[in-house]
Amino acid sequence: MEGTKRAPPVWLMGFCQAPLGVSGGLTLVTLPQLLAARHVAEPVIAGVETWSLIPLFCAFLLSPLLDWRFSRRFYAIVFAVLTAAFIFAAYLTLDNIALLSLLCFLNGVAITLYVAAIGGWTGSIVAPEKKAALGAWMTAANIGAGGFTVMVGIVLLRTLPFVIGDAILAMLGILPLALFPFMPVVPPDKKLASESFRDFFRDVFNLLKNPSVRLMLLFFALPSASFALTNILGGLGREYGASEAFVGVVGGAGQLVAGVIGSLLMPLFLKRVPPKALYLGVGFAGALFTLLLIGLPHTVPVYGLAVIGEAMFQAAAFAVAFAVILVEMGDNNPLAATFFAGINASQMLPLAYMEIIDGDAYGLARTTGAYLADAGLSLVACAALAVLLFVLARRRRASAESLASVA
Repeated sequence: MEGTKRAPPVWLMGFCQAPLGVSGGLTLVTLPQLLAARHVAEPVIAGVETWSLIPLFCAFLLSPLLDWRFSRRFYAIVFAVLTAAFIFAAYLTLDNIALLSLLCFLNGVAITLYVAAIGGWTGSIVAPEKKAALGAWMTAANIGAGGFTVMVGIVLLRTLPFVIGDAILAMLGILPLALFPFMPVVPPDKKLASESFRDFFRDVFNLLKNPSVRLMLLFFALPSASFALTNILGGLGREYGASEAFVGVVGGAGQLVAGVIGSLLMPLFLKRVPPKALYLGVGFAGALFTLLLIGLPHTVPVYGLAVIGEAMFQAAAFAVAFAVILVEMGDNNPLAATFFAGINASQMLPLAYMEIIDGDAYGLARTTGAYLADAGLSLVACAALAVLLFVLARRRRASAESLASVA
C-alpha cells in the first residue's frame, strides 16, 4: 500500500459508493418522472431504464482492466467523471428516446466499472471482521445518496435553468472523490492485459468449482430478493394522485431513511442468521409486502408506503449481498476488482430482466399486474431456493452421519 497510510473509518469509506446512488436516483426515479411529464408511455420508460441496467450484469467483462497497469483509485476517478458526463448529456436528450437510451447504457457501463473499482479497492484495505460493516455502509451510502438526489432533483430542475440544475445533479456523483487522497492505494497489477484476462477466466472457472459460490450466484441471479419494482415506482406517482413534489420527497427523503435503516440493520442479523437464510428471509418478507399493496387504495399515503417499503427491503438485500461478496473476495486478492465485478454482476441481472417483466405486466394490468409479477416470481424463487437449501442440508447431515458410523 501507499506508504504507511491508514484506512479511514469503515463508515466513511462506505460513502465512496455514493455515485452509484446518484446515478440510480437520476436514471431510475427522476428520469421516469421527467419522461412521464412528457406523456411517454410506461413500457417505453421501462425500456429506457432497462438500457441503463443492462451494463450492471455484462460490463464486468471489462473489469480485468481495473486490475491492470493503473491503480484502482485512478480507474475510480475516470469512471466517476464519465458517469457524471453521461448523466448530464442524457438529461439534455429527453426528446430523443434512442439517444437517451444509448447515453443511459454508457452511464451504466461507467458506473458499473466505478463500483467494481471501489469494491476491489476498499475490500482490499479493510480487516476481514469489518467487511460486513463495510457492505452495510456501502449500501447505506448508495441508497442515501440516491434518496438525497431524488429529493433535490426535481426541485433543482424546475426552479433553476434546466441546464444548470442538470449540471449540479451530475456533479453530485463526483463529490466522494474528495475522500480518495486519504485512502491507502493498492499497487496495480503489473502483468500484461492479456495475462490479466486469462487470469480472470481461470479464476472464474476455479470460483465456479466451489459449490458454495455457485449456490450464492444462483441466489443472486434469481429474482429472490431483487425488488426491481422499486425502479418503476418513480413513474407511477400519477397512478396514486401524487404530485411531482411528493414523488420527489418520498423518493428522496423516504428512500434515504428507509434505505439506511434497512441496510444498517443487516450486520446485526448476520451475527445470528446464516447469510443465505437471511437473504431468502428478506425476499419472502418483501414479496408479501408487495402483495399487500394490491389490496390497498390508490392514494398518496399508500404510494409513499409502497416506495418506502420496497426501498427498505431492497436495501436490506443489497447489504447482505455486498457483505457476502466482500468476505468471499478475501484479502490481498490481486484481481479484487475483477472478482467484485463478476459476483456483483449476478446480483444486478434480475434488476434488468425484472424491470422488463414488471413494465410489461404493468402494461397488461397496471399496478396490480406489476405487483403480482414482481412478488409472485420472488416467492417462487425463494421457495425453490429454500427447498434446495433443505435438500443440501439433508445431504450434508447424511454424509456426516455416514462418516461418523464408519469411524
